[in-house]
Amino acid sequence: MAGRGPAPKDPAHRRRRNTAPMPAVTVESDNQLRGPELPFGVLGDEDWHPVTVEWWDTWRRSPQAQVFTETDWAMLLDTALMHHTMWTRQKLDLAGEIRLRAAKFGATTEDRLRLKLQVSTPSQIPAPEPAPVAMPGKADVTDLASRRARLSG
Repeated sequence: MAGRGPAPKDPAHRRRRNTAPMPAVTVESDNQLRGPELPFGVLGDEDWHPVTVEWWDTWRRSPQAQVFTETDWAMLLDTALMHHTMWTRQKLDLAGEIRLRAAKFGATTEDRLRLKLQVSTPSQIPAPEPAPVAMPGKADVTDLASRRARLSG
């Protein structure tokens, strides 16, 4: 019979019991600057590339930075050196390694899902209200909610 491997065993007779899944960590976005600044003198006489400075500050302001330890910042600094080299010397072959390293810190939504890291927005910031849509020649058009209210009595 076709299938993918042997039939599953009865859970009571399995040798290995999977543990309960790890709970997700939730961090709230607060736009606070954390972590060290990019160090001077690391590049000799050279300054950090402006794109790398923006990239570094983005990580420092990210909600994930709330849970970074010193070793995380050290690995991120190594990645910043690669990022700088990629931009200054056009070494695009470093882009893959930078992407892999950034994924370990939760750079994208997919990465954060895999890491079980949830980012919440602050509750005191109200959601933006949608702007009214102006339709030329349709000044007498009412919104759907008021039409429903009139029809329902």
